[in-house]
Amino acid sequence: MANAEREERPERPAEADGTAHLFSALGKQIKVLREQAGLSQKELGLAAHCGEALISAMERGVRTPQPEFLERADDLLDAGGVLKAVVEDVRRAQAKARTRHPEWYRDYARLEAEAIELHDYSNQVVHGLLQTEDYARAIFSQRRPLLDEEMIETRVADRLARQQLFERWPAPTCSFILEEAALQRPIGGRSVHEAQLQRLLRVGRLRTVELQIMPTDREEHPNVDGVFTLLTAKTRQQVAYTEVQGYPRLITDTEEVRLITARYGILRSQALNARETLSLIEKVLGER
Repeated sequence: MANAEREERPERPAEADGTAHLFSALGKQIKVLREQAGLSQKELGLAAHCGEALISAMERGVRTPQPEFLERADDLLDAGGVLKAVVEDVRRAQAKARTRHPEWYRDYARLEAEAIELHDYSNQVVHGLLQTEDYARAIFSQRRPLLDEEMIETRVADRLARQQLFERWPAPTCSFILEEAALQRPIGGRSVHEAQLQRLLRVGRLRTVELQIMPTDREEHPNVDGVFTLLTAKTRQQVAYTEVQGYPRLITDTEEVRLITARYGILRSQALNARETLSLIEKVLGER
């Protein structure tokens, strides 16, 4: 890509120790076993309690199959232990997953992957944990300065991998507040936007997720200082994370975190509740 920027970054585990080949081969095995069993991606997803899109992503090597999925799929596909045999290898690869990210991001990525609670406020675009593959690709493709194609695909794969947070059990408690303007913004075009809205509906119906929209017509707003995420680590310590124009900040000071937490509580009280939010998303979809 002309004039594209190639970011400096540490090697990912996939590059440094060959795990990319492991997950690519594992995805191909899952596909072969599924087809031999006469199941569609949708049918396997239903039987394994996950979505058709996730099955597709795993078969393409974009998403890492979780150990629990491999154990279920081995039985469902009558794989004879082939998938169960790699469970420990997958666990070791996941333990190294944080090295995927740029140096400045690693502490946050580790905390996010292990969080027992996550609460986020976003105002310009849908939060990364809620994005579809095409929506994420559109965001990275439009970034300035431009990224080259390899870096775009790297960033997309890393973003999708973070979404495995929702597949853990016990699942973390998550809530997201999204400005209505971000909901309405058709990033990537009509079809990408529609798929993203449908993704929001699916996530918003999860028992472990609260999704709220902040209407644009609200006359009061307690947070005009930008986006933030509140995380409660497995140590029970709560931290906050902000990023402005590429400058990240992980906040651990108790008083600063308390103030941001209070601000988030006010945001939640002013935003649409979960049911109203799903109704609004359905309305926006119906108008397309």
